[in-house]
Amino acid sequence: MTSSERREGEVEPAQPRVWQRMLSGRKLDLLNPSPSDIDIADIAHGLARVARWNGQTEGPNIFSVAQHSVMVEAIMARLAPLSTPAERLAALLHDSPEYVIGDLISPFKAVLGDAYRSIEHRLLDAIHARFGLPISPPALVNLIKQADRIAAYREAIDLAGFDRADADRIFGIQVPETRLDEEVLSPARSEDAERVFLDRFTMLSGASSRKEPV
Repeated sequence: MTSSERREGEVEPAQPRVWQRMLSGRKLDLLNPSPSDIDIADIAHGLARVARWNGQTEGPNIFSVAQHSVMVEAIMARLAPLSTPAERLAALLHDSPEYVIGDLISPFKAVLGDAYRSIEHRLLDAIHARFGLPISPPALVNLIKQADRIAAYREAIDLAGFDRADADRIFGIQVPETRLDEEVLSPARSEDAERVFLDRFTMLSGASSRKEPV
């Protein structure tokens, strides 16, 4: 029914709200995210409170997306020791849209299909623009994906109760041995995860802007 066909006095249906208010006071539009509405403190706060594996991990604390992001950046640095601070910052922020849309497990993402991926990509593009990161070339995207899969493999075995045979079958890869500090895989309190993520962002973004190695 068009507005001209609506009877006199009939109220037009309200449009659904597609923005989220952040603690910083910003209102982030999910369909048309503006870089100016993105704040790293909001990202760190949100990611530190989003659970990996739907919370099905061992320990009294969740293993957060903030911790996963720090681990992926550390793994990428081991895989590509000559990577630049900007490239490693891209790795740290690879799951940053999840501060808004949450961390959906892979099977559910497959069910949602293109609608989910479209929103995720728009958010990530806005986040990259906000922090001065160019669109990642395919080689960097693939490197980050490799680090991400290694991190997920380690989390599955060490935290989520998978045995190695299941992990090998599900991830379909032979994961190289990657040394990680023990605390990287230890579920932390949200405030600690938030602090570590912010510290790593500050170091990488500062080094990136100076064009100096970390």
